[in-house]
Amino acid sequence: MRVLFAALSERSHLYPMVPLAWAMTAAGHEVRMVNAPSLTGLVTGTGLVSAPVGRDHGLHQAMKLAPETQDQDFANWSRLGPGEVDWPALRDRYESSVRYGFSPYNDPVVDDMAVLAQSWQPDLVVRDPLCYAGAIAARACDAVHVRLLWCADVYGRARQTYLGLMGQVPPEERVDPLADWLDERGAPFGVSCDEELIHGQYTLDTTPPSLRPPTTLPSLSMRYVPYNGDAVWWQWLREAPERPRVCLTLGTSNTEAYGGDYVSVSDILGALAPLDIEVVAALLPQQREALADIPANVRAVDDVALHTLLPSCSAVIHHGGWGTYATALINAVPQLTLCTSVADLEWRGRSLERAGAGITVHHSEVTADLVLRHTLQILDDPGFASAAQRLRDESAAMPSPRDMVATLEQLVAER
Repeated sequence: MRVLFAALSERSHLYPMVPLAWAMTAAGHEVRMVNAPSLTGLVTGTGLVSAPVGRDHGLHQAMKLAPETQDQDFANWSRLGPGEVDWPALRDRYESSVRYGFSPYNDPVVDDMAVLAQSWQPDLVVRDPLCYAGAIAARACDAVHVRLLWCADVYGRARQTYLGLMGQVPPEERVDPLADWLDERGAPFGVSCDEELIHGQYTLDTTPPSLRPPTTLPSLSMRYVPYNGDAVWWQWLREAPERPRVCLTLGTSNTEAYGGDYVSVSDILGALAPLDIEVVAALLPQQREALADIPANVRAVDDVALHTLLPSCSAVIHHGGWGTYATALINAVPQLTLCTSVADLEWRGRSLERAGAGITVHHSEVTADLVLRHTLQILDDPGFASAAQRLRDESAAMPSPRDMVATLEQLVAER
């Protein structure tokens, strides 16, 4: 069969799709990764086939000018369950998100993506939860439509809350910015908005079930398999560390998109310098070059893939990004998360805390002393490692991308 994968034009949204796309390709299916032009090199670098459409979104310039937007109310999708938000606040969040997020990301590619789908006629469309252009494309060609999550499904949870709250206000006050926008964008292709368009017919969830928000949407569990881009298993990674190894990483996508880090690498490394541990600072080249002084217990690298490093770590300190979070989960690594409020970052951190496998701190509260104390807490309390091992085992029990191929084939055949 023909399978179209559609992600937002960001590295961090593309990479979670790669293992399933590989599995579909290995099973003999025709796979195309539809993307904005700027992602073409990243897609072809995975060994998959790129199908560039539309134009690039250009959002990074605005993000660099206003990094504080990561902490504005409209960007936080972690506290949107029943009882956590009222109608005016959630209505405003949808209005702002459509205007400043969903529309700028999707509008540049939606028409060409739908035309491509109508021409190529895929049997299955697998799309990012925020790639609504992929949803319109799936409906335009009448393909089976599946969301593949890179996050906890806070967006599905928020939508269910929104519909419930909307039903409680007078009809003349009811507005639906998301549906109105999707109706407008889908109209040229005979597509109108409904809840199946927004959520897909099925949701592929790679979060361990115990860490998921409540949902009534049809969901399929799939084990997270990391893809971090170019990877080398260096000699020093093949040897067991002599001391507890702690990874420090502030990710790639956030730093590149917003033009800098929101916590200090140098301050954190300085705080950890007195400890009898090995700190591996996995950095971007510019982050590494900015370090004026590297403590004796620190190995600063800019050429290591996290899935080759984290299996040897006793803890990871990071920014809350999905790739780091999920790779640590499947490797049973306790996590200290120093995050903003954007997307589901708060949910991820708090769910880890509830499970006993991590600690989360909003970046505005981060100090070198706090990082030191929490790192020692994680390393000294075996409960963190035990909880992380339980989450790893829960993840390992989920079907692999290879296993999921047969399930998706069956869904298409039964359509």
